[in-house]
Amino acid sequence: MTHQEPARVSPDTAYVLERAWVDGEFRDEVLVEVLSGRFSRVETGGVSAVPATRLAGLTVPGLANVHSHVPHRALRGLQHGDRQAWRWRLDQVVERLDPDSMFELARATYREMAAAGFTTVGEFHDLHHQAGGTPYEDPNLMGVVLAEAAADAGIRLTLLDACRLGTGDEELPAQALRSTDADPERWALRVGALEKTLAGSEHARVGAALPTVRAMPRDQLPVFARAAEDRALQVHLCATQDEDTECRARYGVSAARLLADAGLLGPRTAAVHATHLDDWDVALLGSTGTRVALCPTTDRDLGHGVGPARRLHEAGARLTLGSGSHAVIDPFEEMRAAELHARLVSRRRGHWSAAELLTAATREGHDALGWPDAGQIAVGRRADLVTLTARSVRTAGTGGDEQTVVFAATAADVTHVVVDGWVLAREAEHVGADLDAVVARLLR
Repeated sequence: MTHQEPARVSPDTAYVLERAWVDGEFRDEVLVEVLSGRFSRVETGGVSAVPATRLAGLTVPGLANVHSHVPHRALRGLQHGDRQAWRWRLDQVVERLDPDSMFELARATYREMAAAGFTTVGEFHDLHHQAGGTPYEDPNLMGVVLAEAAADAGIRLTLLDACRLGTGDEELPAQALRSTDADPERWALRVGALEKTLAGSEHARVGAALPTVRAMPRDQLPVFARAAEDRALQVHLCATQDEDTECRARYGVSAARLLADAGLLGPRTAAVHATHLDDWDVALLGSTGTRVALCPTTDRDLGHGVGPARRLHEAGARLTLGSGSHAVIDPFEEMRAAELHARLVSRRRGHWSAAELLTAATREGHDALGWPDAGQIAVGRRADLVTLTARSVRTAGTGGDEQTVVFAATAADVTHVVVDGWVLAREAEHVGADLDAVVARLLR
């Protein structure tokens, strides 16, 4: 792999933000000062003791992409045929990814995210081994590669290391071969070694993931729950109706109930997609305080359907957002899609307020990924800033507030990104060239 300097420049120490989202509303002329990567001062109309850079437009906290599959980025524009063709393409990518190409694809994908305003990403990582299933000499090599790619891109990473025991879901055999662990205890040993490798990192943390309830036998689910304890956890839950139907046929309970019985639901868990749930499942996720990692652009691209996100929220679940398969990498599109998709199903407006969706994409997303000190412009929080122009053809004349950010803006409107006090260089044309090159090799 070819390492480059991180895509960032020396940090400024102070900014005057023309309009900024602070304490749940947009405020004018906000002064922020940064010390050691954190906000040391946040005031409206304050006067800085040091030279300050003025950021015109609308500034929000850093945005969190809670659910990412880097290999899927190679399929953008190529996944619109039938499901069998899509799976064949994905197998092709999975079989050909090695540490060098994974690094190149991940770095370019994470740079695309950074340019769009994502300052933290949760990577659902299940390609641990070589093609065919043989472990690398370092069994965590691919995870380390992803952490290095995020560092080069200049954004933070929660590496959600997946545990699959190789019994059950055989729909993606190439991926299954590259992701299996012998049992949850040995998975925990491997992940513990990965944590030691990344110890002291300011940008990377290790979490846990379960591909589906079909990824391990029922009696091993509680073992995995104990092994994954105290880590941020993600579980793919009922993206399609088939998963729940098969679970009920095999075990006599819903997939959500199976997870609950194993101790895998709760505030540290994010149920990804959560599309096909009945009323009992909704109540179960809500009562346990489980988070929902909604991936609206992925669900519509793959034809999964529209889940009961608002009912989950009202039951007690907390909404977060991710770009999943990366058919689109645009946090603003994910936010508004949560509302617009619900409108199509219900034929009415007003499911989510702009403030709720912006909170889901900032504070709630970072909290779900194990970064509770990010996602807010507040003293003591990590100094992340995302500034959008208020004068593009999309944002002009829209009021210049959270409604503009959520319902009008796109990633193309982002003009300035700061992560932990560092200003990221935005090199979209170079990112595109890098993506072209690595995808061409993977699909040749």
